[in-house]
Amino acid sequence: MPLSHVDCWIFDLDNTLYPRTCRLFDQVDKLITAYVVDVTGYEWADARKLQKEFFAEYGTTLNGLMATRNVDPHHYLERVHDIDYTPVAPNPGLMDAIRALPGRKIIFTNADRGHAQNVLKRLGGEDVFEDIFDIIQAEFEPKPHNPSYARFMDAHAVAPQNAAFFEDMEVNLKVPHSLGMRTVHVVPGADFDGSELEPFELERKDDEEHIHHVTDNLGAFLSPFARTA
Repeated sequence: MPLSHVDCWIFDLDNTLYPRTCRLFDQVDKLITAYVVDVTGYEWADARKLQKEFFAEYGTTLNGLMATRNVDPHHYLERVHDIDYTPVAPNPGLMDAIRALPGRKIIFTNADRGHAQNVLKRLGGEDVFEDIFDIIQAEFEPKPHNPSYARFMDAHAVAPQNAAFFEDMEVNLKVPHSLGMRTVHVVPGADFDGSELEPFELERKDDEEHIHHVTDNLGAFLSPFARTA
């Protein structure tokens, strides 16, 4: 189905605006495991298992740690985003395509604003997006839980019937679909080795009704719409 009616373009950040193959989020992932080790005293393997269980059940490891260990979310976010951003390559083609889309462009991320800004600096997209809606603005209630989307919609007065939502996690597209948005699942290319990930992190079934479009090349996918802006 076409996206020619869309005037609000909503993008996830990690593994959506940059490719998984640059392995930026691998750094975050390992720092999250280290944080779980520090909080629980578990050995690395057990901490990583708990991390993934929290991610699957609570939407983010942070949400699970807040619910079960009463961690300070600001301390957590500072620690897990203390990373090297140079693996993210400038992508002027993608940024130009998004810049040229008709209407509003907004980032909606389960990370924090500082992390998003650091990624955008590397991509060359600091001037592209109207705003960044982050986990702090969501009051630490992450995607895919409904309150996160409700807060986002209220904050930006989004008309869902005129919006498109871009995500690498298919589960995070269920609520946008239910609200009437068009949904785009951004998937890794065929050359990506996801052997270290849990199956649910890359899961996509061909018959999922909440997935309207699938792409492994976001710039190419957007270019036809950008040309008509």
